[in-house]
Amino acid sequence: MNITGKHMAMATAAALSVAMLLSGCGSTGKAGGSGSGSGTASTVISVSASEPQNPLIPGNTNETGGGNVIDMLFSGLVGFKADGTAVNEVADKITPNADNTKFDVTLKSGWKFTDGTPVTSESFTKAWSYTANLKNGQLCASYLAMIKGYDDLQKDGLKGDEQLSGLTVTDDTHFSVELNESSAVFPVILGYSGYYPLPESFYKDPKAFGESPVSDGPYKFKSWKHNADIVLEKNPDYNGNFKAKNDGLDFKIYTSADSSYADVQSGNLDVSANIPPSALKSFQKNTKMNNYSKAGSGTATFTIPQSLEHFGGEEGVLRRQAISMAIDRKQITEKVLSGTATPVTDFAAPTISGHSDKLKGSENLEYNPKKAKELWAKADAISKFTGTFTLSYNADGDAKSLYDAMANQLKNNLGIDAATNPVPTFQEFRDEVTKRQLKGGVKGGWQADYPTIENYLAPIYATSAADGHGANDGDYKNPKFDALLDEAAKASSVDEANKYYQQAEEILLNDLPGIPLYNSNAYAVFGKNVKHAEPNWNGVPVFHELTKQ
Repeated sequence: MNITGKHMAMATAAALSVAMLLSGCGSTGKAGGSGSGSGTASTVISVSASEPQNPLIPGNTNETGGGNVIDMLFSGLVGFKADGTAVNEVADKITPNADNTKFDVTLKSGWKFTDGTPVTSESFTKAWSYTANLKNGQLCASYLAMIKGYDDLQKDGLKGDEQLSGLTVTDDTHFSVELNESSAVFPVILGYSGYYPLPESFYKDPKAFGESPVSDGPYKFKSWKHNADIVLEKNPDYNGNFKAKNDGLDFKIYTSADSSYADVQSGNLDVSANIPPSALKSFQKNTKMNNYSKAGSGTATFTIPQSLEHFGGEEGVLRRQAISMAIDRKQITEKVLSGTATPVTDFAAPTISGHSDKLKGSENLEYNPKKAKELWAKADAISKFTGTFTLSYNADGDAKSLYDAMANQLKNNLGIDAATNPVPTFQEFRDEVTKRQLKGGVKGGWQADYPTIENYLAPIYATSAADGHGANDGDYKNPKFDALLDEAAKASSVDEANKYYQQAEEILLNDLPGIPLYNSNAYAVFGKNVKHAEPNWNGVPVFHELTKQ
């Protein structure tokens, strides 16, 4: 997630907070209070989920179906409390040098994987190198781009076991990390799931591991019945900051939000954060279950690939601006989403330090059908658009009404043929996105990986995250944007870094590689007997805190 391979950046996250949405690379690093206590006998919490796109390997997971599970299975060097505060987890100490280009890590002693083997320095360094190595084709590779030696692992002809040169192991509990450039927030970034450790058993058979992972977090893997459920049980040997107060989690896989919602009402499901559009107006008044709806920081977007005909260069910028201005975000959030979201004013979220509603170019996110038609005509003067503009989304979620509404607005306000393209399942949809098979606008969204504004920018729009190396699904590349992210990474303070990030956002507000739509509330419904249901900093339920009467 960075420029040409290098920049992750800046904004001390101990003071930041965020929330959730669709696809961060994984999910977030676990979050919540330090629970001690245990659930009553057989207190297993059932949670609505989607089928993971890929096997359960941290470095190859960039969507929430797998990410939420992985965050409960694994612990990294750092974790996040419910409010976004970073705390040491497997790490005992993380010590920077004077200019934040090198970090010495000391591990806590006695930390073990669920197969009984110890978590050592190499559990981290080998895992990070495996993820970064081009040969292994891991979706979250670019998140390691800031570590020295990353570029060397992006070459053809690698075996797959080459190691990042910036990682030096002293002994089982001490290693160092050398970066390409300064980053004061690197200890916070270490809480992201792409930095989780892996046991030695992983390398013997990665495929088998992904179906039955060995982990080191508050839960351990029990079973995975594909397209049915993933069951985790409490890890009795876990002694970190996020001890499970229940005995296990059952991630039940649904292809319909209506079904999961109905199951919560009937008592067949404990928690669901997937509420169908038909229930958005009423779920807070439904007496058959409890709920929460709180301000969050998830973002919803759709991406228009840079390679799409008529959407490159100046013509493409004009068309993206036209499409953005043709969408009535206020109407969508109030009517379609029933007030459970807020129109965006930038690419981040209001709960994040550095957010601004006064950036140059923010007018491109305002509803202006007259200007939209003018811009579309200017683009047509360059090259006439013919055919249908499609909006693709996964049909097993709750996006149908939203995308139907946007297609109608584009038809009416631009005078073009616009249509939706529903893909049956989230897994199929993400596979087609990854393979660059979808045309037109492609549903996106972001569930932050760690609490910094940088996370809304670099992983999604940096050059190094394009071409399958990250979440830059539209393969957007802009050297000026990349350079500003690099400057932010070198900044000496959060405020200074945020100035660069805002400048970078202004480039995005002009180019619109993704069309920002709204910031979502964090909401969920849960059974009457479910206790301690609250969202974390990223809008995800604090799973390990959930209990039942």
